[in-house]
Amino acid sequence: MGGRTVDDATFRRLIRARDFIASVHAGCIRLDDAARAACLSPFHFQRLFSRTFGESPHDFVTRLRMENALRLLEEGGMSVTDVCMEIGYVSLGSFSTRFAAHMGQSPSEYRRNARRWIAPVHGWPVFRIPGCFLSFWLPGTERSQV
Repeated sequence: MGGRTVDDATFRRLIRARDFIASVHAGCIRLDDAARAACLSPFHFQRLFSRTFGESPHDFVTRLRMENALRLLEEGGMSVTDVCMEIGYVSLGSFSTRFAAHMGQSPSEYRRNARRWIAPVHGWPVFRIPGCFLSFWLPGTERSQV
């Protein structure tokens, strides 16, 4: 993404709102509450957030939830239903549909495959590197300016 499109004060308010969203992403987040954290109207908040960070507030929450779901599924200590509730979804169907759209497989399939790929027999701790970090360091990927 090119340079910032907002002034420094607005950028700081958007960062504050993004941090607020990240701190409560597993709960019910209303656009009005996130906009209030940035001292902006919901319309302007959504528009500026999307332009500044390259994803809508909804996409940001979904990405955080999916990253958390991946970690929980890889660890294997919770059922898929428990993972669904833990990351903030109230419907297993909605979670499974969103997860499959994001990962190309169901949560159960992902867990089975992760067990094969990551920790052969009960032994290794699982460490995930967030996608935003990888996209910053891997050659040929777009680097974020945030």
